Amino acid sequence: MEFYATLGDPCAKRDILEKLFRAGMTGIRVNLSHTSLQKCAPLLEKLYWPAARAAGRADAHLILDLQGPELRVGELPRPIPLREGEDILLGDGGIPVPQSILQTARQGQQLSIDDGALLLEVRRSSPTVLLCRVVRGGPLLSRKSLSLLGTEVHTPTLTGDDLENLRQAGRYGTTHILQPFVRDRQDIQVLRETLDSLGLERVQIMAKIEEQQGYGHLDEIIAAADQVCIARGDLGNAMPLWKLPAIQKDIARRCREAGRPFCLVTQLLWSMEQRPVPTRAEVSDIYNGVLDGASSLMLTGETASGKWPVQAMEYLVRTASEARKAV
Repeated sequence: MEFYATLGDPCAKRDILEKLFRAGMTGIRVNLSHTSLQKCAPLLEKLYWPAARAAGRADAHLILDLQGPELRVGELPRPIPLREGEDILLGDGGIPVPQSILQTARQGQQLSIDDGALLLEVRRSSPTVLLCRVVRGGPLLSRKSLSLLGTEVHTPTLTGDDLENLRQAGRYGTTHILQPFVRDRQDIQVLRETLDSLGLERVQIMAKIEEQQGYGHLDEIIAAADQVCIARGDLGNAMPLWKLPAIQKDIARRCREAGRPFCLVTQLLWSMEQRPVPTRAEVSDIYNGVLDGASSLMLTGETASGKWPVQAMEYLVRTASEARKAV
């Protein structure tokens, strides 16, 4: 079984990476939604791969998580406090958002930001600006995820930044590509053809199921991808949260029946971003994910920004190991 961490400041140290490997980590995810592979190169060359070799894991995985068709808020000079009930502008003269959002959003629709942490309602719309009311407030930071609830927004499979990162992927030992917001078989075909053209035929594609459209085309995605990733963050924004467990179970079942490996990710040990011990619900969630057949488990904020990255990996591996005894 594979155990993945996400690269971030808490684990961007040689000794911490070695401890993560010795705790059972088998690979690391680089989230390219907020950075580039070139900027991460020193961490990979000087810290990650030396730590892997020192821990006897020269076969470790390097997973690049692309931007893909995900929509995000643009760059902000500083965090912006959004207060419930106030009006804000998106677009020209306001908070920068993709043009596709401005062209698609209509009065009465809701915009989810930062995996649902913030929620806006469109009061007026035009091709260049949206007037929105803050329904759920909090601090807004640059590059946070953005979705127009209940509506499909047309975006390309790969961005220009994705293509540039893929051109450099082989240089740094990339083994897997996490493809975000996969909508159908065509998205996977575009990525596979791109990898083939770059001489990266052996790199595996992990298709992230994060929205209703991808779930609706699940069988063809399972057939086309090397692995499936049940990405519960945005998937949980695409439906009422109480429906998410059944969807997760269904994806897991269909992957098992097709003999396709799948990865489980998002908030596996979310409380450990701040606490050295997880909740009982979190370890039960991991245990049940393994019983459902997960071939890999991935930590995100727990290692990318959390206070207890090594302890989180230890709990992840030990809980999964207990579950595997029952399989």
